[in-house]
Amino acid sequence: MKNNVELQIDVQNAIKWNPLLHDEEIGVRAKDGVVFHTGVLDCCAKKTEVEKVSKNVIGVIALVENLIIQFPSSWKKSDAKIMQEVKMALQSDWSIPNDKITVKVKDAWVTLEGELLWNYQKEAAVNALNDIIGLRGITNNIHIKEEIHDALEKKDVEDAIGQSCLMDDCDIHVLVSGTTVTLTGTVNSWNQKEIASSLAQNTAGIWHVKNELVVDYYYALLNQ
Repeated sequence: MKNNVELQIDVQNAIKWNPLLHDEEIGVRAKDGVVFHTGVLDCCAKKTEVEKVSKNVIGVIALVENLIIQFPSSWKKSDAKIMQEVKMALQSDWSIPNDKITVKVKDAWVTLEGELLWNYQKEAAVNALNDIIGLRGITNNIHIKEEIHDALEKKDVEDAIGQSCLMDDCDIHVLVSGTTVTLTGTVNSWNQKEIASSLAQNTAGIWHVKNELVVDYYYALLNQ
């Protein structure tokens, strides 16, 4: 097992090697597989990227973040202006049915609400807003309401996960009950755990995913 210092250094290096991030902006501390982030960033996209690169580090089992979005005064915009740019961003992505999404903006913080048919649409709605300058944060309260009521086959979910090359060498078991899928077993990284959940969620007919996968980086080393 990696000790706290080794894990901290690995996460720091992952951040340092990312061209979007400046490692001097981000404090990193590790304890028993949990990584703590502190610092001040100037856009939401950087916060999202910190999460992504940290989850890819073997040995990370959880993140605790205290990253603050704080930008120069010249970047500040009115809520009305941010609302306008949010709506334009949503309309520019063909995969997002923006007429199903309600947008609220208060103090440069955006809240998304509504009902969509697919989880990938919910994720795309947030991703479309990450690069908006002057945005302090996003709360995604969009719900998934699947209209397909046919019985789900366990094989559908297994195929969706198995077809991804990113899920090689994982030991994942699928249980389907109605429109709910439960995932159990072992994966090599936290990133794989989230990918498995996303793949299952995007399977036709899925409303809910219970992700009980265990992250075991030692399992990954044994299978190399």
